[in-house]
Amino acid sequence: MSTLLRPMLTALALAAALYAALLALLWFGQERLIFLPTPLSADQALAREPDVHERFVEVDGARLSVLELRLPEPKGVVFFLHGNAGNLASWFVNADFYRRAGFDLVMLDYRGYGKSSGRIDSEAQLHADVRAVWRDVAPRYAGRRVVLYGRSLGTALAASLAAELQPDLTVLVSPYESLAALARQHYPWVPAALLRYPLRTDEHLARVRTPVLLLHGDRDELIPLAHSRTLQAVAPHARLHVVPGGGHNDLQEIESYLDAVRAALASL
Repeated sequence: MSTLLRPMLTALALAAALYAALLALLWFGQERLIFLPTPLSADQALAREPDVHERFVEVDGARLSVLELRLPEPKGVVFFLHGNAGNLASWFVNADFYRRAGFDLVMLDYRGYGKSSGRIDSEAQLHADVRAVWRDVAPRYAGRRVVLYGRSLGTALAASLAAELQPDLTVLVSPYESLAALARQHYPWVPAALLRYPLRTDEHLARVRTPVLLLHGDRDELIPLAHSRTLQAVAPHARLHVVPGGGHNDLQEIESYLDAVRAALASL
């Protein structure tokens, strides 16, 4: 072996070892990349208004923190599945919007978020937790309108539940085709088989036969608008509302987004 070839092979072997170590780290630690919870102390009050109620729903190995806006005679319920960061204190902030629309609002924190206990360890667990909370609140809304609302991370969870329930309306805000497709854009060097959370919004949405509203900012750099266009292609009955100037985290501050959601709720 030449004196030139030996250091080259050594360098390649070292690079391969580092790559393998990085992939192993991603396999075992991907929850830390996908889920960014902010815990809250058990004594922090989340419900500060008389018609907002805080409670817990018991699931396998954990208890999930849930906030509910309950109106005297609601038209129905918006079951809201939030994004991958923060907690109910930062997400449950626009109750007046739903009061004016005449809808109750139910929102949960995933495991490890806010005052919810436990930790997320599989996609199946996520779906099971969402369904457990829905089963807990569903009897209250028999005969009333049901809206499933997913934001960012929550869009795949909402689409999955919608495929099962066929609600009156499914609202997906800043949705992704799948987490695998999103990972290919941001981390093209990571093999798809490494992802333990494929979160196939596209596959779930293709099975939803009831009305669907997609909302997406045209300046979203985290989840580009192309993802919503792909989802509209797999669910041609879905209506896409593009929010001019909207990014990923600011849609709730833009009137055209609020108008679109308001009109969709008023049409039910």
